[in-house]
Amino acid sequence: MRLAIVSDVHGNLAALDAVLEDLAAVKPDLVVHGGDLVFNGPHPAECVDRIRELGWPGVLGNTDAAFWTLPATLSENSVRTFKVIAAATTSLLGAERVAWLKTLPLEWRDADRVAVVHAVPGDTWKVVPTEASDADLQEIYGPLAGRLAVYGHIHRPYVRKVGDFTVANSGSVGMSFDGDRRAAYLLVEDGRPEIRRVGYNVRRYVADLESSGYPTSRWLIERARTATSAALTLNS
Repeated sequence: MRLAIVSDVHGNLAALDAVLEDLAAVKPDLVVHGGDLVFNGPHPAECVDRIRELGWPGVLGNTDAAFWTLPATLSENSVRTFKVIAAATTSLLGAERVAWLKTLPLEWRDADRVAVVHAVPGDTWKVVPTEASDADLQEIYGPLAGRLAVYGHIHRPYVRKVGDFTVANSGSVGMSFDGDRRAAYLLVEDGRPEIRRVGYNVRRYVADLESSGYPTSRWLIERARTATSAALTLNS
């Protein structure tokens, strides 16, 4: 079986279109999404509609849930920023698409013992970095009891063998943070995961942001150009 895991689109339609073109060539038997589909990007409605039309199963991401709840651990400034982004994105999505996001589960599993979560089991916000120890990965993802545990959230793809199972991060379609501007997703063939990178039209994405009036457009443009992370900020 050939399985693709596509995560962290973040409303970047230019990147999603490029990944869809690559998937058409790769022809996986199934595509699963890893959440964070729309928040922080200029084309949330179009991205949701494409994914729903394709019928991909998937999981809830932290920014998907940010439309209706935020963790108490966020700073006051972060809460304000997330609320501004949520309001702007909701105006583009409409209530029905937000209601669809609420139906997404926290985990997805298949018969081949592949398990997909957005961040960690039961928590869409916890950060597990690429340099996490094998012991930490075993403790966090071992309870999923899968041959392969896949997560997104950190926008930095990797694959690592941990004891008798493998942990993989699928990276981000719409907002890479590992210095590579290309979109990333995970392809699993006969249980063997590999990261695929797909170039997309960054100029189109930047132009979309410049004309969108989106509240974090300047921050997003810098992320697109550098493929590095930075503290989230609103336009000033």
